[in-house]
Amino acid sequence: MAMSKVLFETRGAIAYVTINRPERLNACDFETYGQLARAWERFRDDPALRVAILTGTGERAFCVGSDIKANYGEGRADREPPNPLFPVLATMTKPIIVAINGHCNGGGLEQALACDIRVAAEHAQLGLGEVLIGLLPGGGGTQRLPRLIPLGRALELLYTGSRVDAAEALRLGLVDHVVPADALMAKCESIAEAIVRAAPLAVQKIREAVMRGRDLPLAAGLAVERDLFEFLRETTDAVEGAAAFAAKRPPHWQGR
Repeated sequence: MAMSKVLFETRGAIAYVTINRPERLNACDFETYGQLARAWERFRDDPALRVAILTGTGERAFCVGSDIKANYGEGRADREPPNPLFPVLATMTKPIIVAINGHCNGGGLEQALACDIRVAAEHAQLGLGEVLIGLLPGGGGTQRLPRLIPLGRALELLYTGSRVDAAEALRLGLVDHVVPADALMAKCESIAEAIVRAAPLAVQKIREAVMRGRDLPLAAGLAVERDLFEFLRETTDAVEGAAAFAAKRPPHWQGR
């Protein structure tokens, strides 16, 4: 399915969501944010889709954030509608891999921060520049960035609006892999295909355990883990997984 500013396609159990405004370095106006929210709802609600890859059209930019001219131009700021994208991303139950193919700034980096695994091309540049236009990151940047990288470096990036290159982003833990640009999608697909081979419910419950538990005290997080482990023990897939292991054959997952 192709939408004017967002492309959505599927190949097997993998969904591909592409921000498609290369003439604006994939900056997101209000319409683009809305189309992205609908694409993620489609991915979330389709049980046949197991993992998604998010990227942007072209080689210059993944997404440079909000389209400042379109969204915050003269007389527009007071008419800004609520951004539907980030609340929808917060409802995801399945993994999202982001392919950062160039500039990744502002709301673009906030989208990447909301994903599970970040893979960057060697020429990528990442930053949150909202402070330079008198704003703060409003899509989770002030909350997710300090949870991912050292606090001092997070604050430095937030206070100054400066950017880091892909190598520094990898050193900080802001991205998980850095690869040549021509290998970017292949790397993302190799990770996605490995996830698809795993038990779908187990992947979802692992994600739930991590996301719920990371802000809890350890004892409470371990209780969440135990509950989800007990849930999985009773599933058809757990029985199938054990049987396939014993028979030395590939498992046939049913997602239940």
